[in-house]
Amino acid sequence: MKLKPTLAPAAPSSTNRRKITMRELLTHEKLLGPIYGRESFEKQVAILCAFASEELTDKERKIMHKLSGGRTMTPGEVFNALCMILGRRSDKTQMSGVLSISTTVCSDYSDLVSPGERPTALILANDKKQGGNCMRYIQGMIDSSRILAQEVLRSTDEMILFKNGTAIVVATASFRSARGFTLCCVICDEVAFWLDDGRNPDVEIINAVRPGLATTGGPLVLLSSPHARRGVLWDAYRRHYGNDGSSTLVVQAPTWEMNPTLPQSLYDEAFEEDPDRAKAEYGAEFRNDLEQFVQVETVDACTRSDHLVIPAARGIRYVAFVDPSGGSADSMTLAIAHHDHQSDRIIVDHVVEKKPPFSPQLVAEEFAAVLHAYSVSVVNGDAYGGMWPREQFTKRRVRYELSDRNKTQLYQEFLPLLNSGRVELPPNPVLRRQLLALERRTTRGGRELIDHAPGAHDDVVNAVAGVCAFAAKPKPAMEMKITMAF
Repeated sequence: MKLKPTLAPAAPSSTNRRKITMRELLTHEKLLGPIYGRESFEKQVAILCAFASEELTDKERKIMHKLSGGRTMTPGEVFNALCMILGRRSDKTQMSGVLSISTTVCSDYSDLVSPGERPTALILANDKKQGGNCMRYIQGMIDSSRILAQEVLRSTDEMILFKNGTAIVVATASFRSARGFTLCCVICDEVAFWLDDGRNPDVEIINAVRPGLATTGGPLVLLSSPHARRGVLWDAYRRHYGNDGSSTLVVQAPTWEMNPTLPQSLYDEAFEEDPDRAKAEYGAEFRNDLEQFVQVETVDACTRSDHLVIPAARGIRYVAFVDPSGGSADSMTLAIAHHDHQSDRIIVDHVVEKKPPFSPQLVAEEFAAVLHAYSVSVVNGDAYGGMWPREQFTKRRVRYELSDRNKTQLYQEFLPLLNSGRVELPPNPVLRRQLLALERRTTRGGRELIDHAPGAHDDVVNAVAGVCAFAAKPKPAMEMKITMAF
């Protein structure tokens, strides 16, 4: 099958510039037909064809009426944005790959761009690992079709360059990395879980890519399982779901509707373990039980402008807190602080993070050296990792004792210190990001839990919250301590 160009429309539109239609791409046996020609993909085909403004069958119109909140799918209706709020394992990432292929190798922008200008489908992901997963889906679909594979000029883990001068590029979700491209499509993968460090919110990233779409008129695509009721995904759902006439098409569906091949036991186990989380991850429902732990303005007010590390000084009584790790998945972190009685503030002097992989024994030795520099000689921690933390720190002349507070309790003591401005934090970007990503929710039994969002980490903020909580409540005859929690 040859890719035949169509006549260019009066105004730029990636929908009308396709050499082949979306339905041809999805159904032709030499393109993606072997993948999307199965009955289990009928909803995915309906969504993609509807967004491409192509004629739908009667069954597809009924599917789209349900998925879009009751919208009337008018033939020829043009959309400039797509928002897919779907449960996990609903084929979201692969669908984003189809859109990337359709707007690059299957389209023609030669009369719109200058020599050397490259129309690019940009896929923004939360991190490189997630972006790499997106690229593997795309590369796999291209490799499955001899016609598409022949159009590839060069490919890497982060870019596929086609012979027609277009490209597919994956990048981390940042308003800086998103600038400078001529874009024919922007895909925001799992946008509900993009981490907001206060300087790089999702709305700023979206604003940064919109000018890049102006030349081609390409689409903006948001796709994710839902999470908290905030951010660009929630805003798009609130404003456009079920809204006839909106140029943003919003679809929402649980996993069991999008992927009927998964076993019922998967959902039964998830709902039994955590119903609220299961409703979001598989039921595609936004959560109403989550609140942000602390506001960005509060964190800014508590962060000093310079001095990432304040060296040890004589006459100051320091406490410390370690969040241990086995060295394969999570970071191992150390925070040291002191109570400045003159200002009645907790000053966080030093924060150390060791990212995996690492040797726990070597990190314990390094941390012990830092502790001795601040004259800290007692370790207070939990039972994480059995006896190894106690053994390793004891070998290095630091006594290890058990902490009497869990993570949520430490965060609960940390929050009023932040809100009252009684904490001075270092200008540590990892600490800032993790602190702003913390969420709190109330369980069905009324118990409050404070933890990081799915896919995020809290190793650094754990150590800082712990050291601040302990520094704020010193015991009268307490020895210098390092506190360790899980």
